Parts: sequence; C-alpha cells; structure tokens
Amino acid sequence: MELHDEISIPAPRDKVYAALNDADILKQCIPGCEELVKNNDTDLEAKVVLKIGPVKARFAGKVTLDPSEAPDAFKLTGEGNGGVAGFAKGGADVQLEEEGDNTVLRYTAKAEIGGKLAQLGSRLVMSTARKLSKTFFQNFEKVMTEEAASA
Repeated sequence: MELHDEISIPAPRDKVYAALNDADILKQCIPGCEELVKNNDTDLEAKVVLKIGPVKARFAGKVTLDPSEAPDAFKLTGEGNGGVAGFAKGGADVQLEEEGDNTVLRYTAKAEIGGKLAQLGSRLVMSTARKLSKTFFQNFEKVMTEEAASA
C-alpha cells in the first residue's frame, strides 16, 4: 500500500524540519499516540492505540530516522506489533521545499500489514491509513500554525 500527499505549512523549512524531529510535537500529532520516547537523534519508540474496522489494538513500535539529506528531505522506517491484531511496518520519504514564507511538505509512505489486520480487506485498511495520515498532517499543520501565531 502506498500513500502520497502534500501540505503547505506556514513556517520556514528549518522550523518544520526541527518540529518533525521533536518528540513532544510528534506525540501531539500522531493519532492514538500514548507514548513517544526519543532514544537518540535517529531512534524513537512509540505506543499507539488504533482502531481499524472492528479491530482495536495497542501497538508498540520503533521508528528510525535517516536525516542524511536534511533539511531538504529525510526518510523514516518503522515497525509495530499489535499482538494478536497483527503487525505493521513501513516507511516514508519526506521532502521539504521552501515556498516564500511557507514550507511545502510532500511525502510518499509505504506500509505492509499482517495478522488479523491483513484479513480486514485492503479497502478498509487503505482508507484507515489515508485517514490516519491526513489526521497526522492536519494536526502537524495546526501545531505549526499555532507556533507561528505565538512567535
């Protein structure tokens, strides 16, 4: 499964990049996030509760960031285990492009699921993934807009 989208954020690229690497900001933006711990500059651990169709599960996962192209772009990979609900793993390529006073964030995300989640049907899983991704970026845009207004 693959998702693509882009949003415009009212902040300069370096602030957007820093926010995408800030565990406190990410925790506010990730739907269902209960805990997010930054172990170092590239490794995070998360606990997230998600409901996909009739299946509700708590996922424990790890995310690894590859900032080698920062601040223009970065990659992340992650995997999570939801016990009997199954597992999810995937990654995203994120590009940040300055456009005046704003930053355009473009992403391509890929995901793979297994276990009970995989039995739900690809349409339900895909629509849920789109919804979660859209919610994350709407939350991120809101946080960044609030920060820009208070600066």
